[in-house]
Amino acid sequence: MTLLKVEGIHTFIQQYHILQGVSLEAKEGRVTVLLGRNGAGKTTTLRSIMGFHKVSRGTIYFKNERVDSLAPHEIARKGISYVPEDQGIFNGLTVGENLYIAMRKNDEKESERLDYVLALFPDLKTFWHKKGGHLSGGQKQMLALARAYIQDSQLMLIDEPSKGLAPIMVEKVSESIMEMKKKRTIILVEQNFMMASAIGDDFYIIDNGRTVYSGKMEQLREDKEMCRQYLGIT
Repeated sequence: MTLLKVEGIHTFIQQYHILQGVSLEAKEGRVTVLLGRNGAGKTTTLRSIMGFHKVSRGTIYFKNERVDSLAPHEIARKGISYVPEDQGIFNGLTVGENLYIAMRKNDEKESERLDYVLALFPDLKTFWHKKGGHLSGGQKQMLALARAYIQDSQLMLIDEPSKGLAPIMVEKVSESIMEMKKKRTIILVEQNFMMASAIGDDFYIIDNGRTVYSGKMEQLREDKEMCRQYLGIT
């Protein structure tokens, strides 16, 4: 089942025409990876889906309902959560406070999700009373992922989770997303191709604000010419 469908969206940021025809689909229960060089439009695509940038042309459907005219908080309530590139946690609040803010209903199901993320990220339990701004980069990323998961969302948008992390933390974050994909549909932007190819099921390559190729991740791993041309991987 297609959970999200993006059809030919165009997005301007001020006078700059960033997206010039991005199309993609996210199938339920799969990880869809957006790939491309820096500045290709991947982050803008996620932010357009989430409503932070209004699309000037094209459509976005979530669960067969058009959402491209909605505000970010309305889109979140529909069942989409977002982990931005800068993690988006509250540095002045503790780990516990960050997680409780993400819990809208504080009911039994949310308590179960809280238990799940604390089992997945034991560091968060250890540093429950520590302020977000005092966490390491890897711990901040874990908290950001936990906040997004704890919401009652069906689709998670995750932007560059490995950025700036030490290799051991990249491995831990990668393992956690692999575990989350059993329970969530995910759209992932990731420059680390080894991590992206290990996690991803489907891929879309964005180049100069347009979708230029798509397919199954195992096909891309074998296509050295496409990796060289669009991703700079030799």
